[in-house]
Amino acid sequence: MNQASNLDDLMKATLTPQKGRTKFIAITSGKGGVGKSTISANLSYALYKLGYRVGVFDADIGLANLDVIFGVKTHKNILHALRGEAQFDEVIYAIEEGLYLIAGDSGDEILKYANQDILDSFISESKLLDSLDYMIIDTGAGIGEVTQAFLNASDHIIVVTTPDPAAITDAYATIKINSKIKQELFVLINMAASSKEGLKVFEKIQNVAKKNLPHLQLDFLGCLYSSDAVKKSTKYRELLCKIEPINGFSSSIKQIAKIITSKMEHNMLEPSKESFAGFFKRILSYL
Repeated sequence: MNQASNLDDLMKATLTPQKGRTKFIAITSGKGGVGKSTISANLSYALYKLGYRVGVFDADIGLANLDVIFGVKTHKNILHALRGEAQFDEVIYAIEEGLYLIAGDSGDEILKYANQDILDSFISESKLLDSLDYMIIDTGAGIGEVTQAFLNASDHIIVVTTPDPAAITDAYATIKINSKIKQELFVLINMAASSKEGLKVFEKIQNVAKKNLPHLQLDFLGCLYSSDAVKKSTKYRELLCKIEPINGFSSSIKQIAKIITSKMEHNMLEPSKESFAGFFKRILSYL
């Protein structure tokens, strides 16, 4: 009759969870307004359409809005669970059977209430999440403490930027900070006028990184183009990959999803050794 019972029905069809096999991928940016949340939502949908079980965690503290993009009403979010005001499964919303949203909160208290007792309850309540192949973490922009904790705890980081000079500068600042904890980072160029422009932006960032961060490997995931369809989906809060699957943006997102899964399947990227509860514990260790 409610979200929890719906999830119970879905759990009956779920295979035995493989704890610790979820890949935690954070999507971030140095500057706001670069389309990060739109990319997080559509990339998670593209991974789901490839046959993977995917979760999306709205960790954009202050601007949590993935529920709007997915078109679902979230009556309770992660903060309610952390406060003990809701069961953890009550803040997991099924977008599709195999695609789930963990609702975030537009406040800065999301981790204030996390403690060992709450995290221990995650272990017994998050079996659905532990069955996932991928967890996409939509983080906030910039280099704030909470955002950085999410990035530190994630297995892999995708830095999103646009050709805007200020966005490029801020993206490099994000890359520089995260190069201290990661040896490999991914870069995705959004709102490019052409593939040539997107590649030029990446090469600009890569050249500076090679001089100053010689140990860091930067991987180019590709670029996404500006289009009326993207602007319209943003305005009306629609999932473009779902409503227009053969759109240019949708095709590019699918290609990016295939690049990510290809790296995973060839063991180029190691999966996390911990469950979703373990992911939260890692976050707290960085705060």
